[in-house]
Amino acid sequence: MSVAHTEITSQANGPCGDDDCGIRDVLDRIGDKWTVLVMVELGKGVRRFRELHRAIPGISQRMLTLTTRRLCRDGLVERTAYPTIPPQVEYRLTPIGRSLAKMVEELADWSRTHKDAIADAREQWDVGHPGDG
Repeated sequence: MSVAHTEITSQANGPCGDDDCGIRDVLDRIGDKWTVLVMVELGKGVRRFRELHRAIPGISQRMLTLTTRRLCRDGLVERTAYPTIPPQVEYRLTPIGRSLAKMVEELADWSRTHKDAIADAREQWDVGHPGDG
């Protein structure tokens, strides 16, 4: 095999070539709608569990617990529990979480800006392609 052939083959293995750049893990995490909403909210500052729960419509306590636990495991969020009755728990983004949250917020802003254009494009597509929706 030629050197050129191996270079083309390695580039075809994915967005990172042969190297596992971690993109699948990141996409798995931010591909979850609750993760994005929690990160956007924590981008505004430290939040207690109840504050997060109230700020994210539709999220159950269980889903918020699972989401914050996963974010803590990934090192994106820090959880601090205070020995009070009832227990008080606060969440904040870690430095690495803040760097990702900036990109997530940009994606959220992009979504808001283009929401109507995407809805219009879908409507036009559906009219021109009945049954393909």
